Amino acid sequence: MEGAELELERRSKFLSGLIEKKKAKEHQEQPSKLSVRVRAADMPIVLQDRAFRCARDQLNSMPGKLDSKRLALALKKEFDAAYGPAWHCIVGTSFGSYVTHSTGGFLYFSIDKVYILLFRTAVEPLER
Repeated sequence: MEGAELELERRSKFLSGLIEKKKAKEHQEQPSKLSVRVRAADMPIVLQDRAFRCARDQLNSMPGKLDSKRLALALKKEFDAAYGPAWHCIVGTSFGSYVTHSTGGFLYFSIDKVYILLFRTAVEPLER
């Protein structure tokens, strides 16, 4: 009978470990489930996901108060490096805008109460 009790205890510890791992994984995924809401988009889904991920990572790294300039700079640099120059980013809790953008290069979204406008403009050489 003692062998059965040991086996039962071993299995119980194993299952408890699995449950803890699952809870830890869900907790890690929790920040990625921030309330992201696309307000307007003319951008491929892959680029949108990259913007969400970058914004989420930056917001998670800010302890306390929102640093709008830091978030805007991080998104701009990320997209300039990955997809070429002329990306622009506006971040805030309240702003108006009216912009012209390149086709496939516009995303306006919010994460919680932070609104983010990311867009690309065409870069044309100056004629002399």
